[in-house]
Amino acid sequence: MTSSSATPVTRLCTHTLTSLHYRDADLVEDLLGKKTFTEVMLMQILNRTPRGVDLRITDAVLVVLMEHGLTPSAIATRLIYMSAPENLQGAVSAGLLAVGSSFVGTMENCAGLLDRIGAAADPDAEAMAIARHYKGLKSPVPGFGHHLHKPVDPRAYKLLDMARAEPELAGHKVRALERLSAAVDAVAGRPITINATGAVAALLGEIGVPTGVMRGFAVISRAAGLVAHIVEEQQSPSGRFIWDTVEHAIPFLGASGKDDA
Repeated sequence: MTSSSATPVTRLCTHTLTSLHYRDADLVEDLLGKKTFTEVMLMQILNRTPRGVDLRITDAVLVVLMEHGLTPSAIATRLIYMSAPENLQGAVSAGLLAVGSSFVGTMENCAGLLDRIGAAADPDAEAMAIARHYKGLKSPVPGFGHHLHKPVDPRAYKLLDMARAEPELAGHKVRALERLSAAVDAVAGRPITINATGAVAALLGEIGVPTGVMRGFAVISRAAGLVAHIVEEQQSPSGRFIWDTVEHAIPFLGASGKDDA
């Protein structure tokens, strides 16, 4: 079926009274018990049958992005769950709102830079220009640096080693990240670690995930991690402790501008 300019269409799913299809696959006959969640997810998002390398890379990325302790996303989920325990999905969605350009979702920002380097006539010069630009802004380059993992982010280097070991991957995005890393180090005058989302940007790019879709993989993965935080919150509540800690740690300044405590 072809679409006219006036009529939108979908190719993702259809159903009858007795069947349901994901794209061209019959859910019951072709998918259930035969395909994994990751396989079907990639089939739906990328509109192609995923290769073995696609599954290995995606699974690794999803595992890396699932959890990082009591980060803003997890704290938000726990506090909202404490406030409305009847609304598990609301608590998870509150945490997912923190997936963005500062935390968890920064692979999208980095991937855009890798796209620029890959498209440049002189990739090394483009990488250096990017590094100098962020130096001028006094801002970290997306995909680089980490406040907890120093001198290296071990997750990133494991992911990159996995990608280099896959002969089916062209390596263009990994090499672009390596170029950018060398430029970032040169401009900083010291080694700056590639962080996990920087490596994720390269790996998802290697398997053909468009830059504008990458943050969705962080959403998918982190949602599972936030459900685990809710399970722990049910068993060992921390929301009230977090609330009380913040209330006592941040003093109130009255109209006089002095601490009233």
